[in-house]
This record gives sequence, C-alpha cells and structure tokens, in this order.
Amino acid sequence: MSRTAQSGVAVPQDLVTVGYISGAYGIQGWVRVKPYSADADALLGAKTWWLDKPELRDVEMMQAKHHSGDVVAKLMGVAGRDAAEALKGAVVQIARSHFPALSDDEFYWVDLIGLTVENMQGESLGEVSDLMDNGAHPILRVATAGAQTETADSKAAAEILIPFVDQFVKSVAMAEKKIVVDWGLDY
Repeated sequence: MSRTAQSGVAVPQDLVTVGYISGAYGIQGWVRVKPYSADADALLGAKTWWLDKPELRDVEMMQAKHHSGDVVAKLMGVAGRDAAEALKGAVVQIARSHFPALSDDEFYWVDLIGLTVENMQGESLGEVSDLMDNGAHPILRVATAGAQTETADSKAAAEILIPFVDQFVKSVAMAEKKIVVDWGLDY
C-alpha cells in the first residue's frame, strides 16, 4: 500500500532517514542539517528531500554544501530565517534509490542492518542491529539470540561488538543477507 504526501506525490517506499534540521543558517531561508553520517554525499546529491514537519512532504533541494561538519541547504518554498527556524527538528529523509553508487567493497550502513552474522565455523552469532563509529573504524552491533534467555545467575550477552575491518569481516553477501566473520562464540 503506497502512501501519498500532502502534495499528492506518492511517498517512496525506500525512504531513509539521513539527518535532521537543527536550525536556520543565515537570513535567506537556508537550513542547517545535522547528518547522521560523516559522509553526507546522499544529502548533497538528492534533489528531493522528504521532511516530516509539519507533516510528511517532499521538498525540492535547490542548493546544498558542507559547512563545519553539517550541511546547509536552500529549500524550495523556504523564504527567510523565520521559515527556516520553523523547520527546526524536522527529520530529513531521502529515497534510497538516490544514494550515490558505491564500489564493490563499500556498503551503506542501512543496508547492513538486519543481516545475519556467522563465524567461519558456520556458527550463528546473531543479526546486525546497528553500527557505530569509534573514530578509527565502524563497529558492527550484533544482537545475539541468547539475549532473550537471561537468568539471575547468568546473563547472556545482549550484543556482540565486532570491528568492521578486513581482519575480522571476511565477506559480506548482500544477496544471501549474510556476513561471515573471523570471530568466536566466546569472544
């Protein structure tokens, strides 16, 4: 079932949250966006953004650029600082199909979430619940199946943290929705 925005445009099924509007930038109606990724190419490249304030709607992005770790952008229909400030807190989404293409050994984090993780011995470690960046490299957060079976005497680990580096991540098979790692059950 497809949704329709207030403008009558069909809402894409592949929307991905990429940041939020943190406030106005200048007096000409530009907005400041806090991206959820250090690499904001998806924000800069997509010409249509979806904002959830006051309700889900599509907005044409006219111009955008990096500025002090954020993205600043001029959006169609946002004239003046007051209009930009009114969008503060709005979630910014773009269609996954508008993300820039990646090379074979690169992945968007959103695509890794939900993949099963098993070690080289074929033992299931769990499912990728999230990723985080520790500054040196990304880290897979793997929710373990044993997280449900906690007792008073022994608590099973709710998650396993695995550095997303070649030393530990041996393969990512998107078609099979599986990641193979060199990681033991007892690590």
